[in-house]
Amino acid sequence: MVMVSTGNSQVTAPTGGSEKYPAALAMVTVLFFFWGFVTVLNDILVPHLKSVFNLNYTKIMLIQFAFFLAYFIFSIPASKVVDAIGYKRTMVVGLITMALGAFLFLPAASALSYPLFLGALMVLAAGMTALQVAANAYVAVLGPPETASSRLNLAQAFNSLGTTVGPYVGGFFILGTVVENKDAIANMSAAALHAMRLQQAGTVKLPYMVIGVALLAFAVLIGLFKLPAIPGVERHADGRHDGSMWKYRHLILGCVAIFVYVGAEVSIGSFLINYFKEPDIGNLPEIIGAKFVAYYWGGAMLGRFVGSAILQKVKTGIVLGIAAFFACALVLTSMLSTGHVAMWSIILVGFFNSIMFPSIFTLGIAQLGPRTGDGSGLLIMSIVGGAILPVAQGAIADRIGIHHAFLLPVLCYLYIAFYGLRGSRPVGVE
Repeated sequence: MVMVSTGNSQVTAPTGGSEKYPAALAMVTVLFFFWGFVTVLNDILVPHLKSVFNLNYTKIMLIQFAFFLAYFIFSIPASKVVDAIGYKRTMVVGLITMALGAFLFLPAASALSYPLFLGALMVLAAGMTALQVAANAYVAVLGPPETASSRLNLAQAFNSLGTTVGPYVGGFFILGTVVENKDAIANMSAAALHAMRLQQAGTVKLPYMVIGVALLAFAVLIGLFKLPAIPGVERHADGRHDGSMWKYRHLILGCVAIFVYVGAEVSIGSFLINYFKEPDIGNLPEIIGAKFVAYYWGGAMLGRFVGSAILQKVKTGIVLGIAAFFACALVLTSMLSTGHVAMWSIILVGFFNSIMFPSIFTLGIAQLGPRTGDGSGLLIMSIVGGAILPVAQGAIADRIGIHHAFLLPVLCYLYIAFYGLRGSRPVGVE
């Protein structure tokens, strides 16, 4: 048996490795696909609800704010749930909560209420937070620690598969009825306009109802499936590891790096469809633009496979710094160009985003010893950057236009490059 620190508890992991539990690993890995698929649908909701409710960029980015704020609010409570009822039951609770959030899209669409949509997204994300806390830790301890990274990389590849497929499915079912003719909208009566918006908002009902049913079905499947038990969950209640985490400079700077990375990735993904609609960029209808968003996330999936091979031979900090510089250069290229060059340069950013989260996470918890779990919790909470920075970019876009609002991700990638090359060096480690 192997003792592995996860959050506020130690768990006893089976030493046989995931090769003895292929069915369990496959079952849990499907969860990664689920939350990748559901998360990327936000990129479809942004242009869709912007049109339905006639919102500016600042207000429509509240979609990402509501969704990613849940990570900050619910990550610590989710870890307490794991302590109380275990990994398997927490996964079931997370799936059921996600299903509830998906079903709430139906009354939100019927009432044509933007606040209700935001509330549904927060419930959905709360369940996803519980799911991530439980599933990530479970995959990590389902075998010896020396192979934990390979198991997590495999699971994350399925997450990327979900984010690649999602834009195609969401674009087909949700964006197919968007009215692009502004003159036609302007000439509609109030009643006709309301009816049109009800019909457009209603396109989310079928996909989210199917998602809700699928989540409930998988919750039942997980509940009935005999996942290998992980006994010995204990709280660190002896006080031996008390003390401030602020002394770990590389961890604190890593939290900032996670914050800006998630913020930059979500900001870019959220704006792509509207960006591709611009006459001097792609002049593409939203349903066609959604297909190009899939290339952005597909690049991240491909980059994970390439990056995992490179990371076996090159130091993580160097790979992270180089990837961040390339991402920065590509965003600048898109800002300074038009047409296909602007489109494909911003799409290629997804490839270089791929290794950033796991690399920052690994560097942030390096050499923390018994404080590794505490550091992991801080890094997970830093995902809240996905809530704040897209709103900030929306405010910038409302003032200077969407083309040049990508200045914010440029600054984010510069910081990530600094962290990879210099800021990630452990200082303050006992």
